[in-house]
Amino acid sequence: MTGNTQVGVSIDEQVDVLMSNTGYGDDHTREIMRQELRERLIQAEREGRPLRVYCGYDPRTTDLHLGHTITMHKLRQFQEFGHHVIFLIGSFTSLIGDPDDVKAREILTPEKVAENAQTYKEQAFKILDPKKTEVRHNSEWLAELGFLDVIKLAQHFTVQQFLAREGFSNRLEDGNPIYLHEFFYPLMQGYDPIGLKADAQVGGQDQLFNLMAGRQLMQKLGVQPQVVIAMGESLPGTDGIEKMSKSKGNHIALLSEPGQMYTSLMKLPDFAMPLYFKLLLGWSQEDVDDMMVRINRGEVEPQEVKAGMALDITTIFHGREAALQGREFSRKAMQEGGIPDDIAEHAILSDTPLVDLLVATGLCKSKGDAKRQIQGGGVRRDSDKVTDFDEVVCVADLPTVLQYGKRHFVRIVKG
Repeated sequence: MTGNTQVGVSIDEQVDVLMSNTGYGDDHTREIMRQELRERLIQAEREGRPLRVYCGYDPRTTDLHLGHTITMHKLRQFQEFGHHVIFLIGSFTSLIGDPDDVKAREILTPEKVAENAQTYKEQAFKILDPKKTEVRHNSEWLAELGFLDVIKLAQHFTVQQFLAREGFSNRLEDGNPIYLHEFFYPLMQGYDPIGLKADAQVGGQDQLFNLMAGRQLMQKLGVQPQVVIAMGESLPGTDGIEKMSKSKGNHIALLSEPGQMYTSLMKLPDFAMPLYFKLLLGWSQEDVDDMMVRINRGEVEPQEVKAGMALDITTIFHGREAALQGREFSRKAMQEGGIPDDIAEHAILSDTPLVDLLVATGLCKSKGDAKRQIQGGGVRRDSDKVTDFDEVVCVADLPTVLQYGKRHFVRIVKG
C-alpha cells in the first residue's frame, strides 16, 4: 500500500473503476460526482488516510437478497483499493422504512428490527471482506437526537422538495395518503453520513433523493458533503422486469438453500440474463453482448448458458461443492417432482399477505399454523421454500403456485 491506494493503482484508475455502472439521471450530476470523488481521493492521499465509505441496509425483513449485493460489490471495490468500508445496519431508519410508491409501510418495533438484523453481518460477508469491514447501527446517533434536534434538522428542507420525490409525487397524484412520519425517513438517512463522518455513500439510483438529502444536510451544517456513488442499473427480480424486491415477492434471498437459489436462477426469463452476468458475475458489456449474439445465432442454447450462470452465482454464496449439489437437487426436483396441472385455483383482486392466502385456500388452518409451517420449511411458492412470514403475493406476479407439504397445491390467479 502507498498512502491509501494499492501499489501501482493511480487515482484516475480508481475513479474509472469506482464510477463504473453508476447513474444519476443526468450526465451533469454524474460528472460532478466523478470530479468530487477524484478531489476527495487526492485529499485523502495527501492526508495519508483511506476514504470512509458506507452503504446502509434496513433490516425490514430477515433476508438480504441478490439485488442488495450490487452495492456490496461496489463497497468491495473500495475495499480492494484500500479504503475503509462501513456496513451500516439501519436499526433506526428501518423502524419507519423507506417510503413506498403506493402506501405507508408498517412501523416495526425495535425488537422486530433486532431480530431481523441478527444474520445481516453473516450475509454481508459473503461479498465483503470481514477483516476490512466496520459494522455500525444508525441507532447509535439517531436514537440520541431529541425533538428539538429533529426540528432544527427539518428546517433545512421544504415540503415541496419532499413532495417532488417520485414515490410521494406518485401517491399524491393517485390520491393515496402520505403520512407526516414518512418525511422523517429521508431526514434520518440524510443524517447518517454526519454520524459516520463519511466521505462517500453508495446506494441504488432509486435512493438518489435520500443520498442527495445527505449532501444537502452536510452542506447546511458546514460539513464537507459526501460523494454520492449511485448505482446505475438495478438487478431485475425473478420476473425479469421489476427491480428485485422483497415486497414484490420476486427476490432471491442470500439465505436461500443452494438448490433453491439455483432453481430460482434457472427460472429467470432469458432476456434477464445479461444483467445477471454483468452485475453479479462482473462480465464486461462487450462479453455480455457477445454471449447474446451467440445465443441469437443458435450457437449455444439459452438453457445451457443459464445453467452455467446459475452454478457460478450459487457458487459465490455457497461454495462450489454446495452449488453442484444444489444443481443436482434442482434437476431431480424438476424431473421427479413438478407441479400438477389440475390443481385448484384461488383468485385475488389485490396484493395479499401470503399467510392470509394459506388460510383462505385451506392449505393451513390458521395464521398461527401458517407461520409454524413456514418456520418448519413446509411451505413453498413456485417450488421455492418460503422463509418470510411477511411475504406478500402481488397481483402483478400472478399466476403463482402455493404448496404445502408434498401433495397440496393451489394456483393463485387474478380475480
